[in-house]
Amino acid sequence: MTMGSTSRGRTLGAAALAGAGAGLAGVAAMTALEKIEQAVLGRPSSYVPARTLKAVTGGSPSDAERPPAWNHAMHWGTGALVGSIHGVWAAVGMRGPRAWAAHAAVRLATDQTLENATGVGAPPHTWPWQEQAVDFLHKGVYSLVTGLVSERLVAPTLETHRGRTSH
Repeated sequence: MTMGSTSRGRTLGAAALAGAGAGLAGVAAMTALEKIEQAVLGRPSSYVPARTLKAVTGGSPSDAERPPAWNHAMHWGTGALVGSIHGVWAAVGMRGPRAWAAHAAVRLATDQTLENATGVGAPPHTWPWQEQAVDFLHKGVYSLVTGLVSERLVAPTLETHRGRTSH
């Protein structure tokens, strides 16, 4: 490993760690919005994240299970893990509204992949449109806050200008 690749690796590792912290800020914002939305709309909490984590770790959860600690572990753990991606993106210059939108898609895809691969969830196209809209809103807030915090914490020191031409 060369000195340059070691330095790049350290920069990316630090960016991923900062992104994980930003992801936790994103989860906090998403959770606050979720609690407000649930109070206004009267929507109950979903325990699909908890059942997904139980399934990923080898369990066979029933649809009746509602373990709040598992729900929090999945929410916060996934938020930090997916947030680390945005930290890396910030370091390499993937920033701003396009990155936030792409990150929301990554978060939605991560959740749906895990939920459906374990057999715990249902494909979003089978959900009522209101539930789809609420999920998109929550994940959008998560990604916006995660992006803003990541981009504040991580400088775009590894941004490349390859492939760009001047006209």
